[in-house]
Amino acid sequence: MDEVGDGRGVLYPARLPSFHREAAPDRLHDLVRWFWIPRWRIAPGRASRQRLLPFPASNLVVQPAGVTLAGPTTGASHRDLRGTGWAVGALLRPAGIVGLGVDPSGIRDTEVSFGAPDLRRAVAAAMGDADVPLREAEEATARRLAVDAFGAWLAGHVDAGDDDARLANAMEDLIAADRSIVRVERVAERLGVSVRRVQRLARCCIGVPPLVVIRRYRLQEAAQRLRDDPSATVARVAAELGYADQAHLAADFRTVLGLTPSGYRGSA
Repeated sequence: MDEVGDGRGVLYPARLPSFHREAAPDRLHDLVRWFWIPRWRIAPGRASRQRLLPFPASNLVVQPAGVTLAGPTTGASHRDLRGTGWAVGALLRPAGIVGLGVDPSGIRDTEVSFGAPDLRRAVAAAMGDADVPLREAEEATARRLAVDAFGAWLAGHVDAGDDDARLANAMEDLIAADRSIVRVERVAERLGVSVRRVQRLARCCIGVPPLVVIRRYRLQEAAQRLRDDPSATVARVAAELGYADQAHLAADFRTVLGLTPSGYRGSA
């Protein structure tokens, strides 16, 4: 699948405001998986709750008020949108968060302020005033300029990383692409390294254990399949994604999302 078109992670895409994913420039391939850009206009006194099953990664996020760094999560999350606004986020690859000099395990399940006023100014200049509506062509231009500005800042401030960071990138790519991988031992075998090294790479370069990374990708895929393919039974989805049986998939859903697979399908 084209990465920018990857629908995993968003639990209720029909409820999103204007939302786009933009490819990272080639020079940032090792640092950023893609940029994501929502813009919203919510009626006064109302809120729009966006429920997410985030990728097992960190995000560097620019909004009009400042820059934040969101660490990897161990469960589902949500954002409540109010008024008017925009955000430009970079979904960081393992080498990207390491290159920022941040230990991702130290920001797990949290979002912290990140001191980059020059990044905020550059991206805000591209995105413009959130209160001013833009035509479609103007919006596309604003997104392109914002990604260019974000990319230029990253290229100037983030180190490309060492061998461990690059191997962690390869590990994440493998888990994301190969649905047959459900065990940490299989990751180690495919990478030609020890299980201990896979565990260390996940801890220092992603911020969560490797089994959490595996289960997050499989659960994202299960949610997407249930949402997009009405003909797919829960049992079939569980089998195709390497779950031992339907009960194990249902347990994952309840633990992370607080819903059964059928309950999610009915609400999506």
